[in-house]
Amino acid sequence: MNEMNQATIYQQIANNKRMGQKMFALLIDPDKVGSENELIALLLASENCGVDFIFVGGSLVTSADYHSIIQCIKRNTTIPLILFPNHSMFIDAEADAILFLSLISGRNPELLIGQQVMAAPILKKSKLEAISTGYMLIGTGSDTTAAYISQTKPIPAHKPEIAACTAMAGELLGMKAIYMDAGSGADKPIPAKLIAAVRRSVSVPLIIGGGLRTEIDIEHALMAGADIVVVGNAIEENPSLLKKLKSHSVKF
Repeated sequence: MNEMNQATIYQQIANNKRMGQKMFALLIDPDKVGSENELIALLLASENCGVDFIFVGGSLVTSADYHSIIQCIKRNTTIPLILFPNHSMFIDAEADAILFLSLISGRNPELLIGQQVMAAPILKKSKLEAISTGYMLIGTGSDTTAAYISQTKPIPAHKPEIAACTAMAGELLGMKAIYMDAGSGADKPIPAKLIAAVRRSVSVPLIIGGGLRTEIDIEHALMAGADIVVVGNAIEENPSLLKKLKSHSVKF
């Protein structure tokens, strides 16, 4: 991807939102990548099925092959690669953009601003497009790796008013997007009622991930107001789901 395109990833997201065009992101967790051939096959399927973005990251990320995985993705697809980091050390200049996350649903200062302070000088020197994003964990039942690693308590799924006010605060603080996540391996997706409440409360792009395993889950999230849906575990378990999701890249 050339520099001009790099600088317009957020603009592309905002333009799609304005036109009512829904977007789909494939989340690749470096700890769950199989062989290089399997990864290449997944990337090819993503190209054929019209995946809009590839997010790379996870709640833990212990893989020593993080950089080589990013290189493989860049060699084998033109889909924009956006880093979804859990720590300031997971910055890779070969990506196209990074979600510059602040965990606004929690009260852990390390993830509200601490990691961001360490990452800022690295990002300023890089060509990565940094997309300021308010990150919100939503509790939908079982404990998740994200909640454990972040040492924060998710917003309860039955408290849409708390989620809406938190998202509003993020937007008023100048964040360009809100990412609500049920967490990797969540038993259930974020309820449509909560997504709708947040959608009504903010005008910035809304990203929804975690617990989305079926076409119905994804359609409910999109109908409730998600602009980008993020699927990871479900694709890892059932790569053929990519083909079924192609039809959801439509206007609502």
